[in-house]
Amino acid sequence: MKYLQLNQELKASQLVFGCMRIDGMSVEGLEELVHEALDLGVNFFDHADIYGGGKSETVFGEVLARNPEMREKMIIQSKCGIRRGANVNFYDASKSYILESVDKSLERLQTNYLDVLLLHRPDTLMDPKEVAEAFNELYRAKKVKYFGVSNMNSMQMEMLQAHLDVNIMFNQLQLSPVHSGMIQSGFYVNMKEAPSIDHDGSVLEYCRKNEITIQAWSIMQASWAEGSFIDHVDYPQLNETLQMYADKYGVKKNAIVVAWINRHPARIQPIFGTTSMTHLQEMCAGSNIVLTHEEYYHILASAMKVDLLP
Repeated sequence: MKYLQLNQELKASQLVFGCMRIDGMSVEGLEELVHEALDLGVNFFDHADIYGGGKSETVFGEVLARNPEMREKMIIQSKCGIRRGANVNFYDASKSYILESVDKSLERLQTNYLDVLLLHRPDTLMDPKEVAEAFNELYRAKKVKYFGVSNMNSMQMEMLQAHLDVNIMFNQLQLSPVHSGMIQSGFYVNMKEAPSIDHDGSVLEYCRKNEITIQAWSIMQASWAEGSFIDHVDYPQLNETLQMYADKYGVKKNAIVVAWINRHPARIQPIFGTTSMTHLQEMCAGSNIVLTHEEYYHILASAMKVDLLP
């Protein structure tokens, strides 16, 4: 497993164990999976207060209660800011909700601190000064060590950072070979093709410039309707290319996807959301593969369904 030295204290595995789907697992089943992840070198675990309505954090907390020695081996991250209302789901980055959410996450996880807290989605009603107050209180109370955001563009981060006493260290963004707009727009600059449209506010370049670690979510998903693009009939060219390099490196196709994300010099952390021991092992095998320039672009072009990049 490769690691990222994010600051003097924080050494994170390049792969992140995403806990969105663990709410249906037994404590025993999750315990076995977490043990295997730690044995494979994964030390970063991503939660959110909304995952499973809080059940994902609860079952993970039961694992920690049974294995208290695990806690110091882990970097535990949670997110807050998405709420379920009576009429609509909505975003809430108010100070009161951030503080309340963290306290509830700590209770469910059966720990007295989070290593990382992220705001889950941009809240257009967000008062940056209020967020700063919440972050400062959590930091002073030693309830959270580090902070970040999720699904924010460069100016949203810039606005928030202007009021914070701590640095934004992470941004969770969707990224995979089939969702690579932040990469494509960079080399379609000044062209008329659709990929030249910048949907993200140069977020990739902004994060690199400001040493904000991007965490890639939905790394295997084509869409909610289609599911995974691995072995999907609508992505034959991409799967053919992935299989070519899987054969070359002696791994599965999902490991090549991990290697593709890891290959970018932005030092991106892929988040995998599997509850399968086999898939966990397969994806971790991609951590040590370094694709060539040509292989990287071959996979990208195959996902874009083009023969040549511009």
